[in-house]
Amino acid sequence: MDCGLYQGNDDEFDTFNEEFLFDPKELDCVILSHAHIDHSGRLPKLVKEGFKGRVYSTHATRDLAAIMLVDSAHIQERDAYYQNKKKKGGPKVKPLYNVTDVQNTMDQFLCIGYNRWLKIDEECDIMFRDAGHILGSANVTLRIKKDNYHDIYFGFTGDIGRPDRPILRDPRSMPECDYIICESTYGGKLHNSTPQDENNLLEVIQQTCVEKKGKLIIPAFSVGRTQEIVYMLDRLANQKKLPKIPVYVDSPLAINATEIFQAHPECFDKEILDYMHTDPNPFGFNNLHYVRSVDGSKRLNTSEEPCIIISASGMMNAGRVKHHIFHAIENPRHTLLVVGYCSPATLGGILRNSPETVKIFGELKEVKMQISIMDSFSAHGDQQEMIDFLENQDRKKLKKLFLVHGDIKRQKTFKEVLEKRDFREVVIPELGESFKI
Repeated sequence: MDCGLYQGNDDEFDTFNEEFLFDPKELDCVILSHAHIDHSGRLPKLVKEGFKGRVYSTHATRDLAAIMLVDSAHIQERDAYYQNKKKKGGPKVKPLYNVTDVQNTMDQFLCIGYNRWLKIDEECDIMFRDAGHILGSANVTLRIKKDNYHDIYFGFTGDIGRPDRPILRDPRSMPECDYIICESTYGGKLHNSTPQDENNLLEVIQQTCVEKKGKLIIPAFSVGRTQEIVYMLDRLANQKKLPKIPVYVDSPLAINATEIFQAHPECFDKEILDYMHTDPNPFGFNNLHYVRSVDGSKRLNTSEEPCIIISASGMMNAGRVKHHIFHAIENPRHTLLVVGYCSPATLGGILRNSPETVKIFGELKEVKMQISIMDSFSAHGDQQEMIDFLENQDRKKLKKLFLVHGDIKRQKTFKEVLEKRDFREVVIPELGESFKI
């Protein structure tokens, strides 16, 4: 279930992306919950090392994975090229995979819709339900034949989305399970309520772009977060609330992802479908500019005009946004708006704590730009939303609940809360640990 690329700088994960803890040739299939790189990013390496089975996903997940994995391959090839230029002797750095490996991977996808059982072999069926996290995201239930009279239900939450968010439908819980692997990203954390988003965003825009005549830089994941912010700005523009300043989406991947969003209205909720009766393009308005070219991105670095720049990557550890931050960070007129989770070891994780200085591209920079945080944009359910998602589970039937996808502090906090709510055995696995069920 999932085959993600680790993104961060923790020493204990130094070789994680290069080495599998199993033989890829022995796998029968992969079940992909959604297209985010931390869930899909090592699939081409898996195929490169001999995996021949099917990759099961929803239709929208396959479409997004196709562009995201190609983008990942290009980034790795470029990074390897620059690292080899700097090296003086020794073995050459090689990317984990290339575009050809991605093409081979996409040939192995088999897509299925939500809410239907599909037999993947004689002993196991699979069902996806909408996870409400990003376009095409799903939670996974396996129905495994134990004997002629009993089945084992094994659940994987993937990333749990949030109810009442723009664009996507609300998360739908899994059937009652015997075992569950559950994410824990926001254990111990509660988000701001949704209605505050537009007002808070407008306030930051007013302070930065109108009063201080500065740039508002919003690091955002190319898939999901960018489209949500653009849709919010589109609504504000239609309501005549958005100041007349240019808005730039500076990410070729985000532009391609937005086109895929427009091709999958079957994943939209009722609110945006109703909105599209009056505005057929919820991702486009006057003063919105999509920037593909490198030259166009570079011009934004040196431009003095007040503007909004939405750019990837969301954790600020790579991509064009890192250059925008590099050029703006020592100017108090500008604002960095953090709109989601960042791993602690990434640039975004460091900047969330408002340090006095930070090193970017090897250069020590003073942090003078304002740093604002709006976690309510997060596509991950907070602690209460994760509990609500799990609430339908029969505590007597559920034998084990495994917590993954969260730092250890949040996992421990979430474990304590779940145990107080009568979940019997909550387990926090170690890297490489195995369990027999």
